This record gives sequence, structure tokens and C-alpha cells, in this order.
Amino acid sequence: MNTPPEKFIVALESLKGQTFRPEFHLTQIPPPTRIAPFAVALQGELNPDQANPESLLGSAKFVVLYDPDGQPTWNGPFRIVINAQAPMDGEIGDDPLLGEVAWSWLTDALAQENAPYHSLNGTVTRVFNETFGELHLNSARVDLEVRASWSPTNEDLTAHLHAWANFAAAVSGLGPWDPKVVSLPRKVDLV
Repeated sequence: MNTPPEKFIVALESLKGQTFRPEFHLTQIPPPTRIAPFAVALQGELNPDQANPESLLGSAKFVVLYDPDGQPTWNGPFRIVINAQAPMDGEIGDDPLLGEVAWSWLTDALAQENAPYHSLNGTVTRVFNETFGELHLNSARVDLEVRASWSPTNEDLTAHLHAWANFAAAVSGLGPWDPKVVSLPRKVDLV
């Protein structure tokens, strides 16, 4: 196995030790192996109650690809590839502007985190599922999936990671999060 170049090591270090909203649970997963000589992949799940899989709001992946020689379509040595998916409320899922709105959640998240990038592209897919017969899970459900990739302008990927986490939360139906705002516990009646 090749020794990772210094720029890739710096990129990996910039991903470590980050803090996210409490519903966002992050794990490292195996990266793709044939796209670039060096890669790392993370998976995030938005779930307010990890003990209850039914409370899963959405999931997302964040992949960092590094090719010291660069690749023509990347316009640089690094490429970030993300996806986010979540079920949508029926009314939102039927909105003809959903694709444009979901894409704006990504570009807004990148702008809000001041993540420097270029060569952004991607797709927004909406899937309408209906169940029939004895297996009645949901009568109808719309799933939204956004796939995108872009090239960061340097190896500090902190802002890109936070933009992705914020974007995944937006796709999952969660509003903005501020670590300075703390939820107070429900009032307990004292006897």
C-alpha cells in the first residue's frame, strides 16, 4: 500500500475532532477503491433516538478522494462526493420545485460554512413508493436523494464536512442548529 501524501494526511486531520448536532451520528465506512489512489468515507445518520431505528430521519455519505496527479474532470487533486437521502412528507414530495430547493440547501450550506470549492455538479432524485398486498408498510412515500460532488480549493476540509452535515440535516427535515442553544428538560412535577 502506498504511503499517503502529506496533503491527504492534512485533509484527514482536518476531519477529526469535529462536533455536530446531537441527532447526527457519524461513522467511518470503507471508501471506494478504484476511483482514486487515496480515499476516506464517512456515513452520517440523522436519528434523534439511536435505540429506535424507526426514528431515523435520513442518512448521508461523505467521501474524500485524492489523486496527487489530479483528474481532468476534478480540476484538481481532491474531490468530495456526497449523498443525502430522506423520506419526504407527501405534500413536499409532490412540489415541482423540490429539486431546485434541495439543490439550494446544498449550495446554501457550502456558502454558510465558507467552504471554498469549484466544479460542483450533481443530481436530485425523487422516488415515489407505493406498497400493495399484505405487506402494508406505508400507503405511499416519497424519498428524496441528492448526489453531488465538488473540488475543494485546498486540503482543509473542515468547512466542507460541516456543510455536508448541515445539508444532510436540511434534507432530513431538521432546521438550523446552534451549539449555544440548549434544550431545557420538560418540567417535572414535584410532589
